[in-house]
Amino acid sequence: MDDSTIGIVTTILLGASALGTAMVAGVFFAFSTFVMSGLDRAGTAHAVPAMQGINLAAVRPPLMLLLFGTLILLLTSAGALMVDRGWSLVTGLAITAFLIYGAGVVVVTASGNVPLNNRLARSLDGGAAAAAWPAYAGPWTRLNHLRTVTAALSAGLMLVTLVLG
Repeated sequence: MDDSTIGIVTTILLGASALGTAMVAGVFFAFSTFVMSGLDRAGTAHAVPAMQGINLAAVRPPLMLLLFGTLILLLTSAGALMVDRGWSLVTGLAITAFLIYGAGVVVVTASGNVPLNNRLARSLDGGAAAAAWPAYAGPWTRLNHLRTVTAALSAGLMLVTLVLG
């Protein structure tokens, strides 16, 4: 590949990474700002089965591709910048965006939100569900706030990288 082709491919990767991280931040933002509070207002009897349904629907290709595909795009973008620019400010920003997204979105999801989702999935009867929601909603939402902020921060870093790159 010649230099102009590498530059075009890198720019496309940066744009796709910025878009992916922004979309992930938007999904998490919706949950942090109104979905969880709406479920909470609906009451435990409605919130638990609704969230159980959401959790089942979430583990499908559209969201999984967005979450994990974005991680791959971020890594690929950083690699393309390394080839195109070597060690530079924009390469460092892309690597930072990848690390923040990996830790704040992927690791937090896998180690925090998913275990909470699994615990809630086991709360099928009314008594267990009533006790499960308060123990679930607060911690899950706090972790989701963290995912929202880190995905948005990664998106911002990728936008800066795109502009500077």
